[in-house]
Amino acid sequence: MFANNLDTLLVYLKGVGPKRAELLQKELGISTYEQLLEHYPFRYIDRTRFYKVNELNPDLPLVQVIGRITGKETIGEKHKKRIVAKFTDETGTMDLVWFQSLKWVEDNVLRGKAYIAFGKPNFFNNGISISHPDLENYPRQAGITGNVTLQPIYNTSEKMKKGFLDSKGIQKMIQQIIELHINEVRETLPSYILEKYKLISKKEAIIHIHFPANTAMLQHAERRLKFEELFFIQLQLLHNKQLRSLKFKGALFNTVGDRVNTFYNTMLPFDLTNAQKRVVKEIRLDTQRGSQMNRLIQGDVGSGKTVVALMSMLLANDNGYQACMMAPTEILARQHYQSLVDLLKGELVNVAVLTGNTTKKQRITLHEDLESGKIDILVGTHALIEDKVKFKNLGLVVIDEQHRFGVEQRAKLWRKNIIPPHILVMTATPIPRTLAMTLYGDLDVSVIDELPAGRKPIETKHLFEGQRMRMFGFMKQEIAKGRQVYVVYPLIKESEKLDLLNLEAGIEQMRYQFPLPDYQISIVHGQMPNADKQYEMQRFIDGKTQIMVATTVIEVGVNVPNASVMIIENAERFGLSQLHQLRGRVGRGAEQSFCILMSGNKLSANSKLRLETMVKTNNGFEISEIDLQLRGPGDITGTQQSGVLELKMANLAKDQIILQEARNTVIDIFEKDKMLELPENSLLKTYLAKRTRAIAFDKIS
Repeated sequence: MFANNLDTLLVYLKGVGPKRAELLQKELGISTYEQLLEHYPFRYIDRTRFYKVNELNPDLPLVQVIGRITGKETIGEKHKKRIVAKFTDETGTMDLVWFQSLKWVEDNVLRGKAYIAFGKPNFFNNGISISHPDLENYPRQAGITGNVTLQPIYNTSEKMKKGFLDSKGIQKMIQQIIELHINEVRETLPSYILEKYKLISKKEAIIHIHFPANTAMLQHAERRLKFEELFFIQLQLLHNKQLRSLKFKGALFNTVGDRVNTFYNTMLPFDLTNAQKRVVKEIRLDTQRGSQMNRLIQGDVGSGKTVVALMSMLLANDNGYQACMMAPTEILARQHYQSLVDLLKGELVNVAVLTGNTTKKQRITLHEDLESGKIDILVGTHALIEDKVKFKNLGLVVIDEQHRFGVEQRAKLWRKNIIPPHILVMTATPIPRTLAMTLYGDLDVSVIDELPAGRKPIETKHLFEGQRMRMFGFMKQEIAKGRQVYVVYPLIKESEKLDLLNLEAGIEQMRYQFPLPDYQISIVHGQMPNADKQYEMQRFIDGKTQIMVATTVIEVGVNVPNASVMIIENAERFGLSQLHQLRGRVGRGAEQSFCILMSGNKLSANSKLRLETMVKTNNGFEISEIDLQLRGPGDITGTQQSGVLELKMANLAKDQIILQEARNTVIDIFEKDKMLELPENSLLKTYLAKRTRAIAFDKIS
């Protein structure tokens, strides 16, 4: 991407040295010139306005003043020692004060010299002063790095600041690299793309993102770098998709046999929706092509993804292959297992479950049955990827909530057969279109956008703390009808930092309002042993308790059709997608269901918007778009933690047009030049050769 000099380690940059280089590596993961150039500012301070001394007052933000040092003295001793300089322009005099780095100030801040002073004005000793101002020589030196009228501000850390690597220190290092090596920055995009979208060069973009000459050039730099970032993500995703279809053969599922037909015709407890039928047909076509299927099923909570997955697994069984389903938690894995067993009524195929809590004795039998082919469908957690789990003939892998698994974890499942198994990914977290294009751009996407017939939309209400007795009354009404209620809290124990109604206090209040023996309460939270959790959940599932008081551990994996009320305490503390997931725990039966959002009286604008959105709509995709605007992609999917989506410039909530342009460009390129053999695409071929770990691009045949 850059010339060799830009691969130089930062330890060799003037003024850095081993200690600062180590700090940069530990705190920001930056170790080379190139990486530092790609550490972009996160905001800018507009330094186009200059103030006069007589205009300054303590209410102003950061200001800059042109003046001359007319006097300088050291005052006080030891820890009270400071240097005060008189700074004068034609309208008056102010003080510049330093409490630290006094030796440097003594040697470098010179009487009689003109400077630009920049900082926050304060009122002290009946006059205006600025403590620890940034000082620049006046007039500013024109140069390759512009006039710095838009001051870049960089992310840093407290440890870095102690090592003199604050934003200003980073700026100086970047300025030095640009002045010495800017001509070694090489173009990464073909000229025809630059011309089509009127993008500036990579070299210009690097200069103007760090030191924009003006607002217009900053916008040009941002657009160029955002396009490049999104373009290369799409290039890699669509290249991988193309690579798999060319190179990875897939098992042929040509037969729709007795298992699928019997289940569909005699055992299915309801009619499939048109959306479910469409997705089943798409999977059927995928598995007849002779190449590996990689399909994502997006479906809102309760849309019937599990039935589609089961029919796909029965299709694999009908063609002589085994199938497995991997879920992120034991609760969810066991829930899936139970759902499959209930749907199949213990007939047609042999279904087994494997989790971290499966005993050694059970594992021995399970491993033998799996290798011999006695087990047709295996459901489990990440325990499925262990080396000792061997299949006789794995033909289909279903992965639930894919974003909770790492790439390597998923790849281990794919290696469990000579011919890579077909991949079916399911997510109950509706994903905005832009995020789906970026996270799952290499997959074919199916959407189940209908709820099964007979399901009534959940009614959602927002109540404030003062309406709590009304909420308790409503709970009692529903329980009297034979229904069950969830009450979800964000905390287990009282927090000093957050003034929330927590689970333990909530249980006391609940027991007072709902005394034994008339009411039974289940309690479930993440710090309980698994066995206790399972016991409490089972009591609720069996109808032995009317109320389940829980933390968000029940967000996924509990399916109780008789539960008709979801009460979410401190709802303002939850994200939109999480609120929607929790709401989806009810509304699974034919009865009208309700979600009550309890909150404090003081709400931020964002909290108010989240709660209003929940009351207004049940559409998960609509909710996910608003959530993306409010929170950003990493928070929605957890991808910032897993490293899937670390964007330096682009914002998927705001840059949808650029993303679509980038994706369309890549699609056009691969349509015209599948192997990137044309000379004008040599830069792209080189990029992929460096980045692609699987099969070298030039070996595709």
